[in-house]
Amino acid sequence: MCGITGWVSFHRDARSQAPVIEAMTATLTPRGPDAGGVWVGERAAIGHRRLAVIDIAGGVQPMLDRPDDPAVVLTYSGEVYNHHELRAELRNLGHVFHTRSDTEVVLRAYAQWGEAMADHLEGMFAFAVWDEREQRLLLVRDRLGVKPLFWAEVSGGVAFASEPKALFAHPEIRPRVDADGLREAYSLLFNTGPTVWSGVREVEPGGLLVLDRGGVRERRYWQLEATAHRDDRDATVERVRELVGSAARSQLEADVPLCSLMSGGIDSTVLTGLLAEELRRREGGDARIRSYAVDYSDQAEEFTGDVLRTGHDTPYATEAGAFIGTDHSTVILDPRALLDPEHRKAVVVARDSPIGVGDMDTSLYLLFGEIRKHSTVALSGEAADEVFGGYPWFHNPKALAAETFPWLLVTGDDAAMPMNPELRLGLAEFRADTYRTALAAVPHLDDETPEEHRQRVMQHVSLTRWLRQLLHRKDRLSMAQGLEVRVPYCDHRLVEYAFSTPWSLKSFDGREKSLLRAAGAGYAPDSVLHRPKNHYPATHHPDYNRGLQDMAREALTGDQVRALADETLIKPCLDTPPDRLEWGHRLRLERVVDLALWLDHYKPELVL
Repeated sequence: MCGITGWVSFHRDARSQAPVIEAMTATLTPRGPDAGGVWVGERAAIGHRRLAVIDIAGGVQPMLDRPDDPAVVLTYSGEVYNHHELRAELRNLGHVFHTRSDTEVVLRAYAQWGEAMADHLEGMFAFAVWDEREQRLLLVRDRLGVKPLFWAEVSGGVAFASEPKALFAHPEIRPRVDADGLREAYSLLFNTGPTVWSGVREVEPGGLLVLDRGGVRERRYWQLEATAHRDDRDATVERVRELVGSAARSQLEADVPLCSLMSGGIDSTVLTGLLAEELRRREGGDARIRSYAVDYSDQAEEFTGDVLRTGHDTPYATEAGAFIGTDHSTVILDPRALLDPEHRKAVVVARDSPIGVGDMDTSLYLLFGEIRKHSTVALSGEAADEVFGGYPWFHNPKALAAETFPWLLVTGDDAAMPMNPELRLGLAEFRADTYRTALAAVPHLDDETPEEHRQRVMQHVSLTRWLRQLLHRKDRLSMAQGLEVRVPYCDHRLVEYAFSTPWSLKSFDGREKSLLRAAGAGYAPDSVLHRPKNHYPATHHPDYNRGLQDMAREALTGDQVRALADETLIKPCLDTPPDRLEWGHRLRLERVVDLALWLDHYKPELVL
């Protein structure tokens, strides 16, 4: 896993701007703490920071097809899980390899197939190819958008990077925010393409961008489609078991220590069970995978349920570790450590955004820091809820009938940082327009009932929008600690199969995630398999709430924060006794604090 950056300009000689590409590359050092490099030609400057995972000696980047007179230059982030099969295919086509790295497979795949190479790759990736012969830049992002890739226009071309902060090191790109950016950030709709930053866009998941002297061209090489499902229940369960298993097995390869994130829920536990079984097969019956969970020092005494959490995770994770046979650790965090301004600032800088989930982001960042002391790669159960229908909105008649994004019924305006009404952002109209656009993108089958199509809508918006912010969170906070996180449930073959499976099969036992529960039987204890959905844990300690209220009061002394935030709606959250502060109101305070940190660090130009 790595950080990539660079630019192409047909108006300016890049060879005189080596310090610029070096500065852009340096901003990504946390993503790639092991090595860095740049390549500069007449029209292109390419940078790379490396987190060495596969072929530590051979995967140096930027990678050139010919060292002395390169025709193709590659900067690449991610993992291509079918690189062994592609290497064999490309060798049969006459290509010669000099390393074991998947990076070189991507390089040779471009030489063979050009931009059509994207169709051949399986994994999580974001990369840029500069073709010196054709004077052409190609940017490619994986199908589900696991790895980030941003771009912005510069004179005569475009700049690109794994994170916006690298773009801001280019002299033509400044941190600038307008009303459109605030709508994107605070509407909580998670569009792909636009960002909070004016002029900075994302390459869409499953998308690519081509720049040549004719200009910029974008297209999607993959998107969700609805196909007829022919398998009965038993065959469907077996196919899901095969797809989850093959995804897990393909993502075990690493030349560095590897572990699993296991919260005690069904998603991560089934995944860990599969990984442990495969590791024992490869290395012998005594092999054990490390597994990690997070908890707070107050949870055993202070835990209270809320809209997202029904139980305490740690006992389930401990039982699952014993059942599977992992080397299990629970990282215990002091709730008061989550108030540390340096930790909070690090999280905001990692995100490049004022929008997050407060203490849950800070705790995840600290968890990843602890894991990184022992492992370089972690596997996560992220996306199983989107793939298998795990969220309450798939099962709630009110959510199914609502003409809006279902998570807005859970979070609501209480959990959003209310914007100053004088800004006239029109968030309600923006949400309605965006929802209509989202509905138009959902595929359908001619013979499906309205009820079946409604469930397809729910799954489509969950996979293409809600999942986006979860993957963004996991990537940015893990890479800020130099940790690679892999997400087997994002395997596009599994996603395609599940998306076309009728809802009656996804809920055949009357509960959420019926298919995963059936397919995962034997890989997790019954207590975990039949446990209700539980979200990522949050602290319930009144001292945390009290400290958060103090930080929010301090944030509201800033002129820019007061200009953006609606103080009349924030004040009740400040006046509530700490032990009675509700989750949604607390998240509102978290966002005020993060907004202040974001403004202080980036000092963006506000054009409102």
